[in-house]
Order: sequence, then C-alpha cells, then structure tokens
Amino acid sequence: MTNHTASPIPMVDLTAQYPLIRAEIEKGLHAALDDAKFILGPNVQAFEKASAEYLGVAHAVGCASGTDALHLALRAAGVGPGDEVITTPFSFIATAEAICYVGATPKFVDIDPATFNIDPAAVAEAITDRTRAIMPVHLFGQPADLPALSKLADKHNLTLVEDCAQSFGASIDQQMTGSIGALGAFSFFPSKNLGGYGDGGLVTTNDDVLATELNVLRNHGSRERYHHQCIGLNSRLDELQAVILQAKLPHIDSFNDGRRRVAHHYTAALSELPGFTPPYEDGIGRHVYHQYTVLCDEPEQRHEVMDRLKAADIASAVYYPIPLHQQEAFAHTHPPTLPIAESIAKRCFSLPMYPELSLTDADRVIAAIAHSVRA
Repeated sequence: MTNHTASPIPMVDLTAQYPLIRAEIEKGLHAALDDAKFILGPNVQAFEKASAEYLGVAHAVGCASGTDALHLALRAAGVGPGDEVITTPFSFIATAEAICYVGATPKFVDIDPATFNIDPAAVAEAITDRTRAIMPVHLFGQPADLPALSKLADKHNLTLVEDCAQSFGASIDQQMTGSIGALGAFSFFPSKNLGGYGDGGLVTTNDDVLATELNVLRNHGSRERYHHQCIGLNSRLDELQAVILQAKLPHIDSFNDGRRRVAHHYTAALSELPGFTPPYEDGIGRHVYHQYTVLCDEPEQRHEVMDRLKAADIASAVYYPIPLHQQEAFAHTHPPTLPIAESIAKRCFSLPMYPELSLTDADRVIAAIAHSVRA
C-alpha cells in the first residue's frame, strides 16, 4: 500500500543542492552575461585550470559532453579504423559509442563479480596485435583496477583511456581518477557527482602533445582562426555551464562525503538482510557512489523489491538492464558470451543516491526493502 503521508523519494533530487550555491551561481551567471564572452571565455578557462589542479593533472580541456570527451580522447590518441579498444560491456552506451565514432571496434570482456568493473585478467587474454587502447569505466564511482591495467598498457604499448563519467573525486592511493591513464574523460550531465545544468564534459591528460591535439580537435580542427589543419568537432564547454561547475567544484569533496554517508548507512542495514549483496567497499581506491547498486541473489527478487519500493513512493532503477555486448547496435562486433556481466545485469538495481538524502529517508528505503524480504 502506498504511503500517502510521506513525500516521494526520487533517484536524485537536483533541487536539494541548488539553494546551497544559488547566490554564487546567480552572481557568476550575471557577470558572464554582462561580459558576453560566451565561447571559450574566461569562465571556461578558469574552470579548466581549477579542475586540473583538483584532479592533479597538467591539462584539463572542456568539451560539450561526456560522450564527446571519450570521442576526443580516442581521436587525440590516434585510435582509428582497424584498431580494437578493449572495454567493459557493463556501462552506458557512450563508452562503446565513442570507440565506434573513431572507426575502431569495441572488444568487450567480462567484469569482476564483486566490483562490476572490467576484469584485468580478461583484458590480458583479449589483447591482440589489433589492440590499440584499453578503456576501463570507473563504474558507479568505484575506481577500476588501474594499477593492473596500467601494467598491461605499458607492457603492450597501449593507450589507457579512463572513462570517469561517474567518478569525479574518486581516487587510488591519493591519485584522482582521470590522472593515472594517458587520458581521462569526464561527464557533467546534471545527475553526475559534479553536474552542470545541461551537458558538458572534460578531457584530462599530463601529455602536452595530447593536450594540444585536444584543443585543436574540440574547435573544428583549428589552431588559428579560419585555418583548419584537420577535421575536428564543434565541442566546446559552454561558458554558462562553466560558471555553474566553478561554483560546485569547491564543494565536490563535501558532496561525495554526503554520498558516502548515505551509502554506509544503506550498507550497514542491507548487509543484515538475506538475499542481498551491497556494493563492494574493499575495492581499489576511494568510492564516490555515483550510484548505490545492490545485487539480488535471484532476478525474481529484484522485481519484487522494486515493486515494493514503487508502492512506497520510492524510486529505484536498473543500471544496466542489457549489457553492451548484447545490444543490437554492437552485433557487428560478434561479441562473445560474457556470463558475469549477463548475470549481474539480471540481478542488480540501484537505490536513491544524492548527497542531500536524509538518513530518515534512507531508513524509509531500507524499511521498504526489509518489508519485501518478510512478505
């Protein structure tokens, strides 16, 4: 029965964060509008500098979206037709889409059953003379095993491109995700840990040559106005989005701490319930919980729990119901059967997760799940 006395609990509540930074955002937007420098203006430059400092990289290049960030990273690295890029099947389509954009072929390998991130042992077995790059995803904010993947990349002279769309602020041994591989690609989609109020992206690198190439590629292949050395993209971070991201960046550690607070509260309770496996918390690095994703023992249990949550006006979602290697769009890659990714896709679901979620509301979520177990 639906609880009509309590407010619905969404997957993410973007309205909860805005009042905390409203004054700074509005001040910055008004100044930008008065300045009227809207394309690669001072706010984009300031945000690129500040984010590079935060992430511990030499260069941060803003672009129009997280998908473009992946595309630009691969282009800058010289990945193209005839090449293979090893990646995970358990991610949003943008990860593999970007590989296809440059004419390369995504080569999907299975994932670790605990972290859901790409399995380095599977990567090692998949490397061929056509492999040009490895693209791990820091899924749901948990860092992938970059130490192992970096060793493989170095051994086989491959480019390591980090998909950091869900991991802004995550780290491994004090190194931020996006600073360890040759290139990192970030998304500022509104629901991300660091999100704008529209699309936006960022590519990071410590390589001066790659940074120069990224700046050329995002701006129509031009080093000098009206002189075009190659076919590039129109993919520039919007000046007004940069204002918003600048206002949010100083708060990102606090935002991520808020996510961890909720996550640890969930885990403490759900660990006691039969049939559920909370997110793995002993992985490599510092998790930032873009999503809090639970694993059920059986697929039928997921449906029962999600139905119970819906009846209690509590949102839940499945990320991702169909692994990429099973998507029609990638049938041409002739992907293998990947049993771990396929099994997890049938049994995982995600709970409401945002920094401002109260523990009282988290307890409502927990109670609804516990009720489904007792029912």
